[in-house]
Amino acid sequence: MRSKPAVQPPGAIAREQPKPASTSADDGAVPPASETGGDETPPESMPPERPAPGSAATEIELKLLVDPEDLAAFEAAPVIVENTRGRGVRRRLRAVYFDTPNRDLRRAGMALRVRQTGSRFVQTVKSARGDDPLRRGEWEAELPGEAPDLALALPLLPPKLRARLGAVPPAPVFRTDIRRLTRQVTLPAGRIEVAFDVGRLLAGDASVAVSEIELELKSGSAEAIFELGLRLLEHGAARPSVRSKSDRGFDLADDLPPAAPKPRRPDVPENASLDEAFLVISRSVLGHLLEALPAAGDGRGGEGVHQTRVALRRLRALLGLMRAATDAPATAAFRDDAGRIAGALGGARDTDVFITETLATVEAALPGLDGFDRLRRIAEARRTEHYAEARRMLGDQRTSRFLLELGAWIEQRGWRSSTGTDGLAALAAPASAFAAQSLAALHAKVLKRGKHFKDMAPEARHRLRIAVKKLRYASDFLAPMLGDARALRRYLAALAALQSRLGRYNDMATTARIVAELGAEPAAPSEAAGAVVGWQAHGLAAAEPQLRDAWDRFRRVRPPWDRPAPR
Repeated sequence: MRSKPAVQPPGAIAREQPKPASTSADDGAVPPASETGGDETPPESMPPERPAPGSAATEIELKLLVDPEDLAAFEAAPVIVENTRGRGVRRRLRAVYFDTPNRDLRRAGMALRVRQTGSRFVQTVKSARGDDPLRRGEWEAELPGEAPDLALALPLLPPKLRARLGAVPPAPVFRTDIRRLTRQVTLPAGRIEVAFDVGRLLAGDASVAVSEIELELKSGSAEAIFELGLRLLEHGAARPSVRSKSDRGFDLADDLPPAAPKPRRPDVPENASLDEAFLVISRSVLGHLLEALPAAGDGRGGEGVHQTRVALRRLRALLGLMRAATDAPATAAFRDDAGRIAGALGGARDTDVFITETLATVEAALPGLDGFDRLRRIAEARRTEHYAEARRMLGDQRTSRFLLELGAWIEQRGWRSSTGTDGLAALAAPASAFAAQSLAALHAKVLKRGKHFKDMAPEARHRLRIAVKKLRYASDFLAPMLGDARALRRYLAALAALQSRLGRYNDMATTARIVAELGAEPAAPSEAAGAVVGWQAHGLAAAEPQLRDAWDRFRRVRPPWDRPAPR
């Protein structure tokens, strides 16, 4: 059992301090450090100031999605009532979001909004997400009316985007109508503005309900946000989210499912210590997981479940590296939870691949065989069951607690916990030494697992595939620290090609199992079912030369940490 991370006293660990954030709380996400100027702030004893019109701030925010009927119970939660002065402020917030027909702002990760509160109009520009799931750049300016002022917004945008908006000015896309109760909650780790929001997003004739709690840090450590989230979780069901109203509104207007972005390679500062590297990487991994969850729960398309499983595997790989460096006890519990959640998504992913890739390919090649329609109906019914199981897991309070505890642990740099003198010294040392040592060990393990590659059974190749994945994730985290960019590109290309070939081989190898499971249905046995199994068996044999070639290229490539001796 891992201890509740929220109870760590202030001052027990080093904490990053946020820049003063603006008093508006709406769309949660993350800014690149280059756009926010870093995270330095005045001391906590100094109250944050409202940015001057047109100035920048760093918004540090997390949402909790809740059922509307539970919102009053959260408003009355003791952690809110006992740590707040006054009864809070109730306001009605109307806002309009703008973009071009091609969604140029959204494609760049930016958002442009004009919000009306009473007789006051405020234009806000928000920046793209970076490595941190909670932080996002935010620029505000007061306006005389509801029309945006591009002259104020354009200087904040990249030159190419600025040129596009100059040619095609943004137009209204959707609006929000929100009733908000705002309270200022002071905890030992920091002060949080808590906004209880209920209302709707409206785009033409379409609309969707909003019922959420926004937690925006005003001073102190981001740990405070996760601490408050954990304490609110004691009073009802809530799901952590970094999906903004902007994202939801554009998806509503364009009739799109939530996006499931691929992971970004963490931008670890040059010459970073191992401790700093772990912080940047873990924030990035958590961000990828939180970004993928809405798409996984939505279920339209398989990428959401796929990216959620990738994020959980990346997390497990990172926790393995942390445990090797520090022996932090919480890493084992977090890895178990990540594995449990990923396991519950496996059936959904397997049936997605079977229906959209395997079955579609075989049917297109052999359209005259009997039974494809029946096999697809059975497979789709099974996929529906697996997605229901996935949604239950993702909506479970145990999963919400896992996410919040993990976030608090990251902000506390919990890998320092129970770490001895040698471990603390390793954390303070440059990360590059740990990177070279760890990657060399993982690389050697892959070579050992694949020693008799040509004669390996499918089960052994599956174990090799897992070792390759761990190496791939660790390489994404650590290899850029090693400095040899050319060798790194070659190495990662060979590694990615091997992982892809092994993944495809594994998908083909599992087809027989999936068809056998579907065969329990009376309508399943057919010419089509036999053709699918036979097609994939033939595919395994046909893929063998390419798989062996990928293995040979990887085996021969020079790792970026293995630099040739000077002549």
